[in-house]
Amino acid sequence: MVIDQLVARLEEIRQRALAELAQITDLAALDAWRVRYLGRKGLLTGLLREMGRLSPEERPVVGRVANEVKERLEALLAERLRALAAREREERLAAEAVDVTLPGRPVLLGHAHPLRVVSLEIEEIFRGMGYEVFEGPEVELDALNFEALNIPQGHPARDMQDSFYITEEILLRTHTSPAQIRFMRQRAPGLPVRMIAPGRVYRRDDDATHSPVFHQVEGLLVDEGVSFADLKGTLLAFARQMYGEDARIRLRPSYFPFTEPSAEVDVSCTLCKGTGLAGGQPCRTCKGSGWLEILGAGMVHPVVLRNGGYDPERVSGFAFGMGVERIAMLKYGVDDLRLFFQNDLRFLTQF
Repeated sequence: MVIDQLVARLEEIRQRALAELAQITDLAALDAWRVRYLGRKGLLTGLLREMGRLSPEERPVVGRVANEVKERLEALLAERLRALAAREREERLAAEAVDVTLPGRPVLLGHAHPLRVVSLEIEEIFRGMGYEVFEGPEVELDALNFEALNIPQGHPARDMQDSFYITEEILLRTHTSPAQIRFMRQRAPGLPVRMIAPGRVYRRDDDATHSPVFHQVEGLLVDEGVSFADLKGTLLAFARQMYGEDARIRLRPSYFPFTEPSAEVDVSCTLCKGTGLAGGQPCRTCKGSGWLEILGAGMVHPVVLRNGGYDPERVSGFAFGMGVERIAMLKYGVDDLRLFFQNDLRFLTQF
């Protein structure tokens, strides 16, 4: 009687397991089915524990039927597991498929900073005129930064350049003009001397039109018979290559301790083309004057020539200095110098 009940229950478990297995559509449900029927506390395992009530002769009969049911369920489990795993893998691959016909993501490339672009353009213009590019140190001697350039201790001109001193004799250069002395001393008494000196300079300024760190390009030409007319022609050629062939310049008397005579150099406004009017109103860029200041220049002072190793009775020369930021502001129409140093991509990506 007991053996018949156990065999009947085994058949019931088999049929129920097969019916449930046919409805399973995912791996999680399949694992739950395995635990329910074949796990250590599953229905089939629990029924096998009841075989202890059978006589020794009956146990092999029930054991054979139980093993057949177990093997059948395990085989179907393995087959179903392979099928569901394959289907889930195909669904995952389909969801993760890459459409090779779609356009690729653009690679964002960097580009030169606008100040670097303008500095290189200045260098290229003067290279075309036969000038060499010479770079001096940013940490400079007071003797070269001031005294050799006709600015001795106590000279009022030192007040024009608020300086960062490291020691009493060493400072962060306030202009690239010391490169003139270094270059002349290397070349003296050779002629001609033609050089420009680009680089960073430092002053204690910080507002919309000044920065404690900015860039200058210093220029120098020394030879026999150099005149003020040569200076004007050189700067006019530079302005036309930088701002266009219709650019004009004017020179206004000024003072620099290392040149005599000295001049401030203006270029015709890049917005109103020198008319002073834009859209029928006074030009905002040049404030209606038609001119924009771009640099300072003059004939090299005899003291500077002598400190550089040249005889001012035999040779003469001219020098000029321009702020790269100033040139860039006028070229691109930027009204705040600090924008160049804030690393704001909204600004930098416009160039």
